[in-house]
Amino acid sequence: MPGPDFRLCLVTDRAATRGRPLARVVQECLAAGLRAVQLREKELRTGELFQLAGELRALTWRHGARFFLNDRADVALAVGADGVHLPADGLPAESARRVIGFERSLGISTHSAAETEVAARGGADFVFFGPIYDTPSKRAHGAAQGLAALAAACQRSPVPVLAIGGVTAARVAEVRRAGAVGVAVIRALLEQEDPARATKEMLAACEDAWR
Repeated sequence: MPGPDFRLCLVTDRAATRGRPLARVVQECLAAGLRAVQLREKELRTGELFQLAGELRALTWRHGARFFLNDRADVALAVGADGVHLPADGLPAESARRVIGFERSLGISTHSAAETEVAARGGADFVFFGPIYDTPSKRAHGAAQGLAALAAACQRSPVPVLAIGGVTAARVAEVRRAGAVGVAVIRALLEQEDPARATKEMLAACEDAWR
C-alpha cells in the first residue's frame, strides 16, 4: 500500500471526550472534514471493541474517511478497516502483514529514528513518531522527543512519518518543517468543547503547512 493520503489522523481515547459518547465526537470531526481515524481503546474486551469498531467503520465509510484499528488485526479484518496500526512493542510487522495482506495499510508507532528504520524494513507503509511535545497520553513512553529527534527520524525513515504527541494547530508548521508528512492527535480534537471547530482549525493549519 502507498503512504497515507491524509494530513490529519484522529487517534481515539474515550477518556478524553469529557463524558461524551466517542462515536458522537468522531462524527462531529468527520462532518468537519476529518479523513482518518485510528481506534485505540486497549482496555475494551473483544466484543465491545468489535461493536465500537463497526460503529466507527460505518461513520468513516459514510464520510469517505480512512479507518484504522490499533493492534487488533483480527478485528480490523472483521469490520473491513483500511488497515492496522501497531504499537512499538506490538505484533511484529511481518506477522501483521501476513494477516492483513498488502491491500490494507500498516502503520507503526515509533519512538526513535532507529525504530522508524526497523518499522520500514518490516513492511510499514507509514509510521507515527513521538511524543514530540509533552502530553499526558504519551508520558508512559518517556520524555518528549522534540523537533530535532523528529527531524532525524524523518531523514532516516524510508517511509512517511506523522508526528504525534502534543501537536496543536499552532505547532503544525514546525513539525512540517522538521519533515513530517502529517500529524496524529488525540486531545487536540477529542477534549475540545467544539470538536468540529477544532477539526477545521487543525485541517486549515495542515493545509497552510503543506501548501
